[in-house]
Amino acid sequence: MSEVQHDTIWKTVREEAIEATQREPMLASFFHAIILNHQTLEDALSFHLASKLESVTLPAITLRDLIDEAFRRDPRIGDAFRADMVAFRDRDPACEQLFRPLLYYKGFHAIQAHRVGHFYWNEGRKQLALFLQSRMSEVFAVDIHPAARIGKGFFMDHATSVVIGETAVVEDNVSILHEVTLGGTGKVSGDRHPKVRQGVLIAAGSKVLGNVEIGAGAKVGGGAVVLTDVPPHTTVVGVPARPVGHTREASPALEMDQRFFTDENGDPVP
Repeated sequence: MSEVQHDTIWKTVREEAIEATQREPMLASFFHAIILNHQTLEDALSFHLASKLESVTLPAITLRDLIDEAFRRDPRIGDAFRADMVAFRDRDPACEQLFRPLLYYKGFHAIQAHRVGHFYWNEGRKQLALFLQSRMSEVFAVDIHPAARIGKGFFMDHATSVVIGETAVVEDNVSILHEVTLGGTGKVSGDRHPKVRQGVLIAAGSKVLGNVEIGAGAKVGGGAVVLTDVPPHTTVVGVPARPVGHTREASPALEMDQRFFTDENGDPVP
């Protein structure tokens, strides 16, 4: 993402915060503390995340230094969370402003906490990464192992009870809803978690278990239990999940249409 795009996103966030302050003066101090008192989007996010994840043993001021270090040393994190913000605004009809995920949405906060933890995991500071995972789980009710690889443009709607395992891979522009598990099948070691390719939509309550691949542009219906690979651009539903047709969208994650269609006999309609 270019510097111009970075500046445009931060400029929009600040403009929205200024307007919100005028419309709701009771929250002026909140908007100033989270957004308007800061020079960059990275500064605003590190302040907000640190205030949410602080604990008796790791105060906000120390935690913020750690978050700032991750942002400074890996600019890809900034690219990713900006893409996430746009994804939340574009894919959630309840998200009418770009600054809302930053201010209010625990799914967005959990993703960014994971990005920081993932940075430290790759730096070999695994205890710190696991501490951040633990705090994320306690505060946001989301459990993502710090080794899991998450792409940009990730939309995690509602987010409560989402679990993503250690060897999972989630590529760019994926959307998942609450109570989704990308987990293992038991005590199998090694590479044991799902690989979710670009453009996939996984609806609420679905469980994808084992080292299976969800092909690009696929759709997993609500409450499905996926135990085998899903071909690209295929819709699966049920327990265990079975194909019911091809997706109508090139990237279901972007459209967020969780329906699938059948004819008068109940047969899938492509």
